[in-house]
Amino acid sequence: MPSRPVIALLEPNLVLEGSVLALTPAVIAQHGLKGLVLDVDDTIISTHSAVVPPEVKEWMEEVKQIASIALVSNNLSHNRIRRIAAVLDLPYIFGARKPSRKKVRQAVQKMNLPFQEVAMVGDRLFTDVLVGNRLGMFSILVEPMQDSSRRRKRKTWLRSFEVWLSQILSVIFKR
Repeated sequence: MPSRPVIALLEPNLVLEGSVLALTPAVIAQHGLKGLVLDVDDTIISTHSAVVPPEVKEWMEEVKQIASIALVSNNLSHNRIRRIAAVLDLPYIFGARKPSRKKVRQAVQKMNLPFQEVAMVGDRLFTDVLVGNRLGMFSILVEPMQDSSRRRKRKTWLRSFEVWLSQILSVIFKR
């Protein structure tokens, strides 16, 4: 695994405009990816929802045709993550403590793929992108999944800071 400057570990390989649904099979193929490790809360389902949206189910079925997929969540609710994984028929790990590498490494090893052919996909720079980069994975930052029943978009100051920092780092490291 190539060594990267510490601050470069916060720079995603790809920033998608939109939710995980913008990660099309064409984008996956373009980057030579054979596997995806997906964060759960606010990446594939809103933290405020208990129901997997139909469009996520459809997206997942399409992506399963070309890539291995595993869910890896920091969420400590085994019941929540188990239910979501069951609906999507996917392997899962909960309580991962990202950016710790241990549980993400386990998920990738079960796929039997090289780390560089697997993307870590999530909505957080300091957890999802950081752990993916620490493992030599392709890191993808997506916008948080919004609960369709909520009228206004939930945007935390930390998320805004993470996106701003990602853009600054991109400028710095391209000099």
